[in-house]
Amino acid sequence: KYDYPPLVCNVSWLGLLSVLITILLVASSTPLTVANLFYNTLIIDNFTYFCQIFLLVSTASTIVMCLGYFKEESLNAFESIVLILLSTCSMLFMISAYDLIAMYLAIELQSLCFYVIAASKRDSEFSTEAGLKYFILGAFSSGILLFGCSMIYGFTGVTNFEELAKIFTGYEITLFGAQSSGIFMGILFIAVGFLFKITAVPFHMWAPDVYEGSPTLVTAFFSIAPKISILANMVRVFIYSFYDPTWQQLFFFCSIASMILGALAAMAQNKVKRLLAYSSIGHVGYLFIGFSCGTIEGIQSLLIGVFIYVLMTINVFAIVLALRQNRFKYIADLGALAKTNPILAITLSITMFPYAGIPPLAGFRSKFYLFFAALGCGAYLLALIGVVTSVISCFYYIRFVKIMYFDTPKKWILYKP
Repeated sequence: KYDYPPLVCNVSWLGLLSVLITILLVASSTPLTVANLFYNTLIIDNFTYFCQIFLLVSTASTIVMCLGYFKEESLNAFESIVLILLSTCSMLFMISAYDLIAMYLAIELQSLCFYVIAASKRDSEFSTEAGLKYFILGAFSSGILLFGCSMIYGFTGVTNFEELAKIFTGYEITLFGAQSSGIFMGILFIAVGFLFKITAVPFHMWAPDVYEGSPTLVTAFFSIAPKISILANMVRVFIYSFYDPTWQQLFFFCSIASMILGALAAMAQNKVKRLLAYSSIGHVGYLFIGFSCGTIEGIQSLLIGVFIYVLMTINVFAIVLALRQNRFKYIADLGALAKTNPILAITLSITMFPYAGIPPLAGFRSKFYLFFAALGCGAYLLALIGVVTSVISCFYYIRFVKIMYFDTPKKWILYKP
């Protein structure tokens, strides 16, 4: 079944095997103590191993989806698998980065791979446009991130996270003052670079166009893997090294803006991939609730939220890829899917209910933990807005179910069982 093209098939299976072996090696070497590597530029601890194993599992799921995708599209693009593996390697380094230089190099390697993957479908103008947009805006954000790292080094003389944490312990960072203002701007530039990479408002403008123009498989990978690596790195940078109430307020704002825009903008979408892009932006806002709390409960809820979000996203994109044989593009194309392919319809319905946060499903539990963490740190407004936007988002998630079961399409499409 998966024998065309032969080179792509062989590279895909080889890549999947290498990822599975890496998962076994990482899981078998889980440490009991913290270990520092390469002159304290990398750190190995239980948090690192959890995020790395989860990242590798998501990569393995993406490669499994590649097997049927390349056959249906008749793509002889084995380099896409190589770039996915290379970007995964960079994200593994990013998760364990313990130094500003190591962090930037890992982020830049990931970004370079993503630029090429976004434009991997060379005969598609939309894919080329998506890759170009991503490259221009991504290079701009990388420059801002590097400038922020250079300012931190210029004002402190160190780049290691542990040394920076010692410097900033009890240190009040404000916009006023000769040294403090430079450090403030440096950390702000680093935050802007991270917010762009993770598609948080107000640095989300590239996500809908890139997600829509890229091949569906690439969109799935963009929606899953960077969320794990970037959030893990942000926990190390802003919770461990640069924690300050000022940044808590910044991420509170980004969380609220992402939840509101993700919920309202997705309601107006008719294309599936654009709707999933705005849904991803909204879920970043929910995940930022746990991150911005800066407490142990907040980080625990963040990890639970990322875990459940990635599982739901893998499932929904696997279904979208299963519908690609009929060039499934608009939500209206799902009309009467329950009659033509009831198994696929009920699978998509089961996936959309957790997305909407319907109790007692997994999506509800993740949002419950996040809102509970917000209440624990006194962010009552954040929890309230999260509940309201979650209710609003039920509209466009349950709309999938309504169209599949109750709408009559203008033309009937038969799906392979």
